[in-house]
Amino acid sequence: MMNLTTRIKQGIGDLCHIWADEIRTTWKDEGVLIFFILVPLLYPLLYSWIYTNEVVREVPVAVVDMSNSAMSREFIRKFDASPDTKISAYCTNLTEAKNTVGRQEAFGVIYIPSDFQPNVMRMQQSHISLFCDMSFMLYYKAIYQTAMAVAGDMNSKIQIKRAGNWTDREDRITTKPLDFDEVQIFNSTGGYGNFIIPGVLMLIIQQTLLLGIGLSVGTARERSKRGSFLPDDGHHDGVFRTVLGRSMCYFMIYAVITAYVTLVVPRLFDFTSLLHPADTFWFMLPYVLSCVFFSMTVACAIRYRENSILLVVFTSVPLLFLSGVSWPQSAIPDFWQWFSTLFPSTFGIRGFVRMNSMGALLGDVKAEYQALWLQTIVYFFITCLLYRWQVIKDRKNKSA
Repeated sequence: MMNLTTRIKQGIGDLCHIWADEIRTTWKDEGVLIFFILVPLLYPLLYSWIYTNEVVREVPVAVVDMSNSAMSREFIRKFDASPDTKISAYCTNLTEAKNTVGRQEAFGVIYIPSDFQPNVMRMQQSHISLFCDMSFMLYYKAIYQTAMAVAGDMNSKIQIKRAGNWTDREDRITTKPLDFDEVQIFNSTGGYGNFIIPGVLMLIIQQTLLLGIGLSVGTARERSKRGSFLPDDGHHDGVFRTVLGRSMCYFMIYAVITAYVTLVVPRLFDFTSLLHPADTFWFMLPYVLSCVFFSMTVACAIRYRENSILLVVFTSVPLLFLSGVSWPQSAIPDFWQWFSTLFPSTFGIRGFVRMNSMGALLGDVKAEYQALWLQTIVYFFITCLLYRWQVIKDRKNKSA
């Protein structure tokens, strides 16, 4: 009994020593501190500040008015009065307008043919051609929607003028026999920041953890004569206490970072945040743990400090795409959907976006929540196996 008690005390003592040693190592390494603290603090602010305008305004558009009539000038005037677009150039032909777009002085072209007003007066359908630079989807959206709104407004006035109604109610029924109300749910602003920032914030947590832990392991390997990431002090011979001690250090740091990223940053920039505190806590707990053990697993393969930076740079954009935020999950090929399940960010982003933007509760993201706990358990045991392999390898090197 005394022997068991002694072993438990020794194990707890080693666990505390490993935790304290990892805290000291982290504090002394400027690179690790940058990725653990400075980057998670500043990156969310940078991304949020870039997208703080939410929507594009005053998109420049070139006009080719071959009609030069009262109706064409009315269309151009209303189009220019929209907050989303502005007329930046008046061209004499499409070739000149094309060159204007090529110089990036405009991102779209409105072409009004010479028979625009005569066709309307003859009660024939008239057309306006709209050319958009499709390499900028937000510009295309602003130009297209503005043109449709102006055309709809002018169509309504023409219908009312020719209907010969007596009351305003008859005019409304003439222009809108079937009316509807457009209500934007979840992303009430229709902004790009509310759309993309929640997913980016979750990815920052995983990628900075991977950077910091990989940098720490790579430094330990470079300094060790045996190429080991475990110090030869006797405290790290126990695999479970080594893994738990180091993970406690990382978890404590990122508990604070996660609270800042998920609760403070969205409110600083007035992004939509429908989080429920208790559900958010229970969801972020397995996400941070799975990111910690996933990073510790991957870091075991890193031999040099620079490798972790290259790894994160290579994977960040693909992981954002695979999460199903910037591209529909149903449109992702089956192989890549399966491949994305290896990363905690996939389930973390999907679950957090629904909780943050749609007000989902923990039960509504049950599949993602269970997947994160499964990843936590799996990556914990994989990390333990890799650390055990390193301990055995170190012992053989000592004997040799």
